[in-house]
Amino acid sequence: MDARSADHVAFGRTIRELRKEQRVSQEELSHRSGLDRSYMGGVERGERNVSLTNILRIADGLGVSPIVLFEHFERIR
Repeated sequence: MDARSADHVAFGRTIRELRKEQRVSQEELSHRSGLDRSYMGGVERGERNVSLTNILRIADGLGVSPIVLFEHFERIR
């Protein structure tokens, strides 16, 4: 996906900010979430259209509910 939408970028930034607040590396989050590190990088850069399944996995890896992800997303959007 070459063209990044503003929403994809904002969602990626949400994940990056929450991850950094927890002082967790991208590699560690990808491990916790059961996702490939390069995929996680693409998500954080807004290059991926993340499925519901992977949103749930990322939220679990961050130890937050999906609603927390979306509340944070809405604040920075």
